[in-house]
Amino acid sequence: MGVNISGRSFLKLLDYTPDEIRYLLKLSADFKSMKRAGVPHRYLEGKNVVLIFQKTSTRTRSSFEVGAFDLGMGVTYLDPNSSQMGHKESIEDTARVLGRIYDGIEFRGFKQSDVEEIAEKSGVPVWNGLTDDFHPTQMLADILTLQEEVGDVRGKKLTFFGDCCNNVANSLMVVCAKLGINFCACGPEARMPEADLVATCREIAAQNGCEIVLTEDPHEGAKNCDALYTDIWVSMGESYDLFGERIAMLSPYRVTKELMAEANPTAIFEHCLPSFHDTNTTHGQEVADEFGITEMEVTDEVFEGPQSRVFDEAENRMHTIKAVMYATLK
Repeated sequence: MGVNISGRSFLKLLDYTPDEIRYLLKLSADFKSMKRAGVPHRYLEGKNVVLIFQKTSTRTRSSFEVGAFDLGMGVTYLDPNSSQMGHKESIEDTARVLGRIYDGIEFRGFKQSDVEEIAEKSGVPVWNGLTDDFHPTQMLADILTLQEEVGDVRGKKLTFFGDCCNNVANSLMVVCAKLGINFCACGPEARMPEADLVATCREIAAQNGCEIVLTEDPHEGAKNCDALYTDIWVSMGESYDLFGERIAMLSPYRVTKELMAEANPTAIFEHCLPSFHDTNTTHGQEVADEFGITEMEVTDEVFEGPQSRVFDEAENRMHTIKAVMYATLK
């Protein structure tokens, strides 16, 4: 494709062209094939990366660690208690120190401005593992999963149901606009994406032959849909006290078997995980005991059903993150 993003940071997909995103998806598919065939690809031996986690994670940490090991790199993991960043040492100073020790830095935390500052001050590629605004590595996994089902994703429709102003919904809107996928945000008006981001994405979508639709009608969201997507109703870092309000507000947007039936027959279900589809977690049981519901954003029937691709999607986190690290460090 003639694309070279070596030395760049990966902070949000607004920074990347459609060709660059497609390049990363192609590279992800190649790495997935090599991994499954047992073909070694230790292309970055001698390099070292550090993973900074203000917010804990299962998939993001595992994907970065295994991806780095597969590429031959050394990895240091810093949990919220293992770094003085933002406490006894400024983000700027931490970034300048780590940039002299490591070849790349992953950051998963709260403020988008923090990951932007680390990228500006460190002098090495920085990867956004999630902030309150954007979740770009998740998007590559989501689109790779859809691509594996439908081939060419241009002209397809992806609908996000529920809390449409969260980081996942924001990022899905961006990546869909970039890749010519019709995006629908389906939820209550009070939880829609910010107007400025919608306007930006509509301009991008117009250039790529697709549209951005906001609707409060779940039936409109599901109609002609190729991928139904949802996320938890109270995000990491938000107060537990929000559950009552969000359950009342977002229950009409739960992804059910009936809603899936209104989409295209070949439609898939996607979720970035973790999911409250049952009470098999301490947190899920607490919510069930207090609010009397055993399923939230998706029913267990859909989550475990034949159209669900949530675990393919989770695996694809590793392949796509590996592609991002390789492409920016090679």
